[in-house]
Amino acid sequence: MKQLLEHLKYIKKPVIAAMVFAVLSQISNLTLPMLMSSIINNGIANEDIDYIKKVGLLMMCISALGVVIAVGNSYFSSKTSALYGKRLRREIFLKVEDLSQRDIDKVGTPSLITRCTNDVRVIQDFVLTSLRMIISVPIMLVGGVVMSFILNPKLATIIFAVIPIIGVIAALVIRFVIPIFRKRQKLVDSVNRFIREKLSGIRVIRAFNRTEKEDARFDERNEALSGLTLKFQRMMAVLIPICIVLIIIALDLLILVAANNFNSMDPVTEADKLLSAIGDLQAFVIYMIMIVSAVTMTAAMFVIVPRAKISANRITEVLNIVPSVVDPEKAEKVDESLRGTVEFRSVSFGYNEAENYVLSDISFTAEKGKVTAFIGSTGSGKSTIANLIMRFYDVNKGQILFGGKDLRNLNQDEFHKDIALVPQKALLFSGSVRENLLYGDENATDEQLRRALEISQSAEFVDKLPEGIESMISQNGTNLSGGQKQRLCIARALVRNADVYIFDDSFSALDFKTDAILRKAIKDNIDATVLIVAQRVGTIMDADKLVVLDEGRIVGMGKHTELMENCEVYREIYHSQMTEEVTA
Repeated sequence: MKQLLEHLKYIKKPVIAAMVFAVLSQISNLTLPMLMSSIINNGIANEDIDYIKKVGLLMMCISALGVVIAVGNSYFSSKTSALYGKRLRREIFLKVEDLSQRDIDKVGTPSLITRCTNDVRVIQDFVLTSLRMIISVPIMLVGGVVMSFILNPKLATIIFAVIPIIGVIAALVIRFVIPIFRKRQKLVDSVNRFIREKLSGIRVIRAFNRTEKEDARFDERNEALSGLTLKFQRMMAVLIPICIVLIIIALDLLILVAANNFNSMDPVTEADKLLSAIGDLQAFVIYMIMIVSAVTMTAAMFVIVPRAKISANRITEVLNIVPSVVDPEKAEKVDESLRGTVEFRSVSFGYNEAENYVLSDISFTAEKGKVTAFIGSTGSGKSTIANLIMRFYDVNKGQILFGGKDLRNLNQDEFHKDIALVPQKALLFSGSVRENLLYGDENATDEQLRRALEISQSAEFVDKLPEGIESMISQNGTNLSGGQKQRLCIARALVRNADVYIFDDSFSALDFKTDAILRKAIKDNIDATVLIVAQRVGTIMDADKLVVLDEGRIVGMGKHTELMENCEVYREIYHSQMTEEVTA
């Protein structure tokens, strides 16, 4: 919590303004009851109309000023809260951008979303409430007690009979609230994770008639979250009425004691004294309400603070993650004579740092101007190689050399400029076709964009769109077919004009004819290192070097004709796919 609140120093002006307005607001609140008592004691008792008018006018001015002050306090408190939430979300977002894929996998994407939204909102509400209470409550409490003792020390003792009871109630609530909020945030993560999974897989769910089953699974999680929330609300529903009842009891005792004092006075001979007592009683009642309200708000803060603390811990947990992939203090420069060359030297890697590696003792070299392709069964580690070249993860053993230098000794931003990646899942962003292509190079000219579209075989269907290259693409490209999305992703990579191109199973949605034409266009127009991860033999048969993977190990390397002679795994893949194509 302390670490997060330190960010308030960046928005000092609205914080100070909110606190100043809070002080002024409570000063005006403490002044009004005394003035009201003064009117009764001095004005009405002495029948001094001028005094009543003068003090009454002063009360009206203070009340009007109090309204302005209250609005100012609310405005600056809300502004501080909003700016703080904005800054905190930005800090989390920037931190997540610095994390490696391994770090993100540990926390989980749904949990990161919850922490950036729900948890930040909890902290934001805490800041808002604190700025309105942290100054107001002490002034109300201390000021009310002091003014009460000034008016009547005997009546003031009634207040101290109520305060300990409210404190005990708050302590009991806190004991049960902290575990509830901790469990609730985990359930929110679970619900978000399930919703994200269901929305992304909605077509599969419908295709297999699993809607009712998935609804039942969601209801189970939703009921657990709702039940826990209701449990907390019931606690608050009990606490608030109890506090109100205690206030009413205290008022009854106060009025009872005052009534006994009034009964002992002679209304004829002690009229002035009686009026003074009534004026003091009226002011005292208001001060007592202020004191008990301050205690009640303090009790409420004891409920808010644990909830904010849990959210703060979850946010701090993300902000304190030390990225597993970092840039060196003194980055090296690639060897210009080897620019574009990618070399694996005895690389072993496991996603969870387990003993069973996904890749084991992988060694190969991909040279500039040549096509290096990877093929193997599902789970053999093909896409993992692409992820390691991008340094989304660091290897457990061995080295990956890029331009003759170890990837870990290079600046990530610098070597990423030399690589163009087409991911396994075709991902497009909401915006126009042009805007998506400019992700490759924001300074690309229209001629460069057109060339990329033509090489990727996208020009024909883009020209047919209502507004051509300016046509809008929906989020994730849902208004395009799978093949169209893949081709646009390839075009985006070609716009980059990189030294290394990585195609991670990027031709799977294309028909064989388009696949062949596209690969030929890339070979004829791109003078760079090309790495292709593929499932289909037909896609990579003409590659300069084929790397065959099986259970994370290289079992064959060479050209197609060589592998057909000496690699059994490759022959099995070839015959199974070619037989299927002929049969089809």
